[in-house]
Amino acid sequence: MSTHSQMLFGKVNDMLERVSLGIGKARDYLWSQQRDEGYWCGELEADTTLESDYIGIHTLLGTGNRSRMERAVPEIIRHQNEDGGWPIHRGGPSNISASVKAYFALKLMGTKPDAPVMERARTRILELGGVTECNTFTKIYLCFLGQYDWETVPAIPPEIVLFPNWFWFNLYEISSWSRAILVPLSICFAKKPFKKLPPEMGIEELFVGGRYGKHLHLKWSPRKISWRNFFLVLNQLTHFCERFHIRPLRYLALNKAEQWMLERFEKSDGLGAIYPGILNSIIALKCLGYSNDDPQVIRALDEFEKLGIDEPGIPDHSPPTFRMQPCMSPVWDTAYAMFALGESGVSQSDPRMIKAADWILSKEVRNKGDWAVKVSNCLPGGWYFEFNNEFYPDVDDSAMVLLGLDKVENPRERYQHGVTQRAIEWIFAMQCRNGGWASFDKDNTRMVFQHIPFADHNAMLDPPTVDITSRVLEMLAAYGYSKDDRRIKKAIKFILSEQEPDGSWFGRWGVNYIYGTMLVLRGLQAIGMDQHEPYIQQGAEWLRMVQNADGGWGETCGSYDNPMSRGIGPSAPSQTAWAVMGLLAAGDTRSESVQRGILYLLETQKSDGSWDEDQYTGTGFPRVFYLAYHLYRDYFPLIALSTYAREFSALYEEGSVGYARG
Repeated sequence: MSTHSQMLFGKVNDMLERVSLGIGKARDYLWSQQRDEGYWCGELEADTTLESDYIGIHTLLGTGNRSRMERAVPEIIRHQNEDGGWPIHRGGPSNISASVKAYFALKLMGTKPDAPVMERARTRILELGGVTECNTFTKIYLCFLGQYDWETVPAIPPEIVLFPNWFWFNLYEISSWSRAILVPLSICFAKKPFKKLPPEMGIEELFVGGRYGKHLHLKWSPRKISWRNFFLVLNQLTHFCERFHIRPLRYLALNKAEQWMLERFEKSDGLGAIYPGILNSIIALKCLGYSNDDPQVIRALDEFEKLGIDEPGIPDHSPPTFRMQPCMSPVWDTAYAMFALGESGVSQSDPRMIKAADWILSKEVRNKGDWAVKVSNCLPGGWYFEFNNEFYPDVDDSAMVLLGLDKVENPRERYQHGVTQRAIEWIFAMQCRNGGWASFDKDNTRMVFQHIPFADHNAMLDPPTVDITSRVLEMLAAYGYSKDDRRIKKAIKFILSEQEPDGSWFGRWGVNYIYGTMLVLRGLQAIGMDQHEPYIQQGAEWLRMVQNADGGWGETCGSYDNPMSRGIGPSAPSQTAWAVMGLLAAGDTRSESVQRGILYLLETQKSDGSWDEDQYTGTGFPRVFYLAYHLYRDYFPLIALSTYAREFSALYEEGSVGYARG
């Protein structure tokens, strides 16, 4: 062996030793986060609209823990941008809806209008166009407290629940989360709850030209014949009928909406187990005449309060604070933790792994939910995201759980096998016509509904995505399926049709192109696609091109607004891990990019084995709502380090390891 080769092998051996130490520390830290019951559940962080709405709903209903509401104030203030507004992700630009909600919440809690935080906020909100530029849901929440006019918000009539399932527009042609949000909101629209506030608590000053200075119209499309204008005509007609009480089916619609909502409270952590669904359902129950001591209201309020996190604060440094989560992620976090630990070499028969597997097996869905409207010929199976959400299992969680269970050798092998087979059959039944998989529904793709006036939350639909489809491929490969299966051929065709010209893939559920590209490369590798195929190498080359000077990778949520900024952002442990995982899946063992990425992870790892990460790298609704999964920073680097160790150890033993600058 030449001197150069000896030096090279020595460097790689040193790196593998460092990686091994890093894996050990990361593994120990992840074990320390396991709960006694066997699951993992990291904090799911979102923006300040949650704390603002928390204050708003309790002000409306006259309920709530006053101390919690007061502790939410410093939490809101600490996220204010220098320009006076509030962002929807850390480091992002000021958002008009988040800023108006924050300003109003602070005012409701007694913050003086001449306080610096309020003066700066007021200036920025007016620069952004004032209250009339807020999204629909913000305007409706303002209506509850008398700060906006019901006639000027998009109509959400409860009669939509009466449309039969065969009709071109029905509840099941919109996304599951939109159903959970809109059905209770339609009850609120029908009842129009209103609480009059003292003038000093109002936000008249946030309207450009004054609240009644200009007529508050929705914007029409310049094309006279368009779906946008069609729906706006329907909106005007609905408001006309509301004004003159022409609502012959209202009683029937409210009864059906109420029943629909109450049915989905069962076996669930609140409606849809998500913050807006729970919040809207509480207001809807009150609109329907339920008292505060009614079991349904008590239960819904309890589920709402469970999403809160009390931070005790540090003496002489920071005050106690209170913040809300949009939901909880125990099934998702547990599945990924099991997978990461399994990848790192933990024994499949480790009692802690078996305990995690048994917990997650207990969460299997055994009842039909909304998905069954379009998939009636399949037995229930799969998993949801939260602790309890029986009506809404999703493909992404189910595929990830199956990958996690594949790392466990359960003494109840026969039982686990039966559960996994049911889940796989359910996932196959959920495959969309174009070959891809969506999250909660099948063929939820009628793009026309994006033009409905109240659809400005940018998530009216649940179309198939490459990130979920690729995860399904990786899972199916783990369970013995091959690329010769006709269903998998359709999925691969869908994935390849979605590749961007620069070689990357869009990520719907993680930020953004780094996430999508990583999952595609892993899915294609797992299912046996040739790593030398041009589309795979183009994806890998794109990842190498967007690597930061410090060796890491990062991408901001701004890439959803401006695709030209894809792959650009400060380095983050989770996104660096994604890029390394993607490159290794593409067979990159020779470029310097992987080595530099691994070094970044090793050098930023803390002494306790964890990593710090401020960025939001999870996606709720692109351009509208983002998430910071607090365990992403820990289990993704562990997977990346473990994958590196496995790949390079094998090459080292073969004597073929090496890398070049690239």
